[in-house]
Amino acid sequence: MRIGLVARFDMPEAVELAGRVASFLLNRGVELTVDLKLTEELPILREYGADIRDMDADMIVTIGGDGTILRTQSLIEGKEIPILGINMGTVGFLTEVDPENVFSALEDVLMGEYAVEKRTLLSVHHNGKLPLALNEVVMMTRKPAKMLHIEISVDDEIVEELRADGIIIATPSGSTAYSMSAGGPIVDPRVEAFLIVPICPFKLSARPIVVSNKSTIKVKLLRKGKKAIAVIDGQYEEEINHMDEVIFRKSDSCAHFVRLSKDFYRKVREKLIEGGIDSIKGH
Repeated sequence: MRIGLVARFDMPEAVELAGRVASFLLNRGVELTVDLKLTEELPILREYGADIRDMDADMIVTIGGDGTILRTQSLIEGKEIPILGINMGTVGFLTEVDPENVFSALEDVLMGEYAVEKRTLLSVHHNGKLPLALNEVVMMTRKPAKMLHIEISVDDEIVEELRADGIIIATPSGSTAYSMSAGGPIVDPRVEAFLIVPICPFKLSARPIVVSNKSTIKVKLLRKGKKAIAVIDGQYEEEINHMDEVIFRKSDSCAHFVRLSKDFYRKVREKLIEGGIDSIKGH
């Protein structure tokens, strides 16, 4: 089996666990590839180093939070490599395994006792195609305490025109991230939908909207002299100017995740209700 290994290289606990995971996999005859940035922290693994973009693996193991998964997914765009996330972050909805269960989980994986789950990706266009979004695209003003004036349409029908701090276009995967902080609903990943969630709208009637993922969503910036930025999964920024349109559609490709159990609702219950939450935006 060929496995790629990625970890938060700025978190000593994640780096230390990555070293132990690497030893575990190599001792079991796995063909290992390690993120070059991680090998800078673990020189003993330098011979296995490769850029994430060049990884040719059956699976990639990430050690960190959902941000580590989002970064990895953005770099392997176009490759259908399943990701197994080990949670070292705050909440970790996209991750699958807690640190204390890492090695038993890896044993299951090596024995083939896992499933691969597909997740919808959001295609984004503005003066050409932008990187795909797994969680969300956030449009906001570059200047704090300033509002955007935006028009939202779905399948060429105007849905809303409003002033707001910004707007979120989210996938079901992103429904438990920034979208939820802004008042959006939690959506089962199997639901074929996108979410349109205004951020602090200056209009009482402006509410989150759930639309079919077969729809085309367009967001237009109306106010002259006001620039915005579109932030894709917290990884990529694009400047948006007056009367520019940003277009959102379902991508033909999907993200793939290794799942050892079907436990979406257990995760919701434990991470958000029973265990509380320290920082949704940080997950």
